[in-house]
Amino acid sequence: MIIVKHPDPEKNVNQEKHLSLLNVENREFFAIMFSYGNACYRYYNQEIEPSFKNYKEWLSGLSNSLRKNMTQLGFEKSKSMLSLKRYVIEKNDIGMDEYVKN
Repeated sequence: MIIVKHPDPEKNVNQEKHLSLLNVENREFFAIMFSYGNACYRYYNQEIEPSFKNYKEWLSGLSNSLRKNMTQLGFEKSKSMLSLKRYVIEKNDIGMDEYVKN
């Protein structure tokens, strides 16, 4: 049984269909994996918008080559980067590990 549901009902139906086709030994493993993946998806899709200040702070923690690439990409396009989103979410005291556990 998938404990953490995906916010998209169609994805839930697809996940449940997939589980129904598996043998008992694999069903529990994939149910856990779907729950984990759904929790991660929810974590990264919280309504937290990176600010330009967050972007600059995040850049300062990157390696030189990655910082150069992200600077060239620019703030607007970088806002969709999972690592920037995670930086901002964790800066707001919501760690991914703890979020997923809960």
